[in-house]
Amino acid sequence: MGSRHDHDHGHEHSHMVHDHRDVQGGAARAAVFGISDGLVSNVALILGVAAASTEASPVVIAGVSGLLAGAASMAAGEYVSMKAQNELIERELRIERESLAQNPQGELRELQTIYAQRGLDQQMARELAEAVHEDPEVALEVHAREELGVDPDDIGDPIGAALSSFVAFALGAVLPLIPWFLMEGTAATVVSVTVGLIAAAVVGIVLARFTERSPLRTAARQVSWAAGACIITFGIGTLLGTTVA
Repeated sequence: MGSRHDHDHGHEHSHMVHDHRDVQGGAARAAVFGISDGLVSNVALILGVAAASTEASPVVIAGVSGLLAGAASMAAGEYVSMKAQNELIERELRIERESLAQNPQGELRELQTIYAQRGLDQQMARELAEAVHEDPEVALEVHAREELGVDPDDIGDPIGAALSSFVAFALGAVLPLIPWFLMEGTAATVVSVTVGLIAAAVVGIVLARFTERSPLRTAARQVSWAAGACIITFGIGTLLGTTVA
């Protein structure tokens, strides 16, 4: 009986213990979106220019320019966004710290109410809130989590996020450009599109692993967006090329 009980208990415990991904961190999100944006925007730009001129030089110039401009824009946007978010969080933490110092009983009652709303009886909620408030730093961390939904020790790094976005965008943008360093004309166009669509599918599969969704559907979605952008810009480039001619 004891052996079976231990086995059942261990089996139950194995179902209860599980890991969560860091869904609030910005590094993975910035990397995936950076690669995807760089890939789609630059393969579309390359095809638009290639449709108007099949020579390698204009395509390479446009592709490198698109890579640098897009990567810089992504990095700047990520930095400004995360910096503003951090400043807002720091402001709210400062207000919460001042409130804990000036009105500790009011903050204690507020935490007690939160615990009571979660199902604890008033006495237990009070005791738990008092235990939290014994350490000012613990109290600040708990109030930040409960009221603001943030971890004071896990504020994002704007510079790191900006660099990650720059590198990710550049990596995605350079892939469809590589064939144009080695060839030109129709051959380069075909290889560039092929590389772009394969890379889009790979991005979709990686994204599916993060979200635990169907790899096939996610890859198909990424490929369809990339293909749509390619068709539109290639059509515009063809029209402009014909008009200039």
